[in-house]
Amino acid sequence: MDNFTIIMEFFLMEYSSIREVQVLHAVLFLLIYMGALMGNFLSITAIVTDPHLHSPMYFFLSNLSLLDVGCISVTLPKFIVNSLTKSQTISLLGCAFQIFFLTFFAATEIALLVSMSYDRFVAICQPLHYEIIMTPSRCFCMATSSWLTGCVYSALHTGNMFRLPFSGSNVIHQFFCDIPHVLKVSSSEVCDTEYVLLASSATLLLFCFVFLIISYTYIFSTVLKMPSVEGRYKALSTCSPQLIIFILFALAGVISVLGPLSDTSPIQNLLIAMTYTILPPFMNPIIYSLRNTKIKITVWRIIKKVIFPKN
Repeated sequence: MDNFTIIMEFFLMEYSSIREVQVLHAVLFLLIYMGALMGNFLSITAIVTDPHLHSPMYFFLSNLSLLDVGCISVTLPKFIVNSLTKSQTISLLGCAFQIFFLTFFAATEIALLVSMSYDRFVAICQPLHYEIIMTPSRCFCMATSSWLTGCVYSALHTGNMFRLPFSGSNVIHQFFCDIPHVLKVSSSEVCDTEYVLLASSATLLLFCFVFLIISYTYIFSTVLKMPSVEGRYKALSTCSPQLIIFILFALAGVISVLGPLSDTSPIQNLLIAMTYTILPPFMNPIIYSLRNTKIKITVWRIIKKVIFPKN
């Protein structure tokens, strides 16, 4: 009992001891962060300000962009500051906040992608009933349910992981606090409960994946029956990015949770974490907005007003 100490802060992994490399990391990730913020905020601004984009699909896209802003803001600013200040510490409360908000945004994004797949299913497979089914109130309820689901799910994980004090190692082999690496320094009682929650989460994720596969099977079969080549291309361009993002997001999460936690491969840990914390928020505006003609036109109009306000 003399050696028992309650941990009040953690040490995050340092990816290089060379000062120049640390600064390079900070600059590189700052550029990625600013690019993600600019892309997502431009998408949100375009959708909110253009009345032609006030439809269910763009409503869900604006929610997705908002989630991406939150998701990337949970981890990158702290990592950038740590790289510049050579400080790798994070408080126990700060670690809890990181896990809560990262899990919250990730779970909400998965739920929202399921809602978006249903929207595309109705739009393509039942176009005559689209306006009757996808009413503004129903879209709002679907989006609200996604946010509430993410909040409850995140609260369960965070509450379980921090219900007992940490008394082992305070070194986390990642550039932020994520569930697998924090579990590694948790008590066995917390780990047992958390693995049960993760198993339940995997079951729900599998259910979401099956739902998406069924939805997109109907969607693709309907698209292939369309007589117009232009109509087939337009339909596929509005729904295929959602499936790609979901698969990328789900695979990265599974690798993070079930993959080996290597203490000797920081670069591998960094690359795995980037695939689900940085890549989706950075790529979503490119996949969705830059491939969408209506959003591109509105975005360019906004940029021209900012650069040439008198014109």
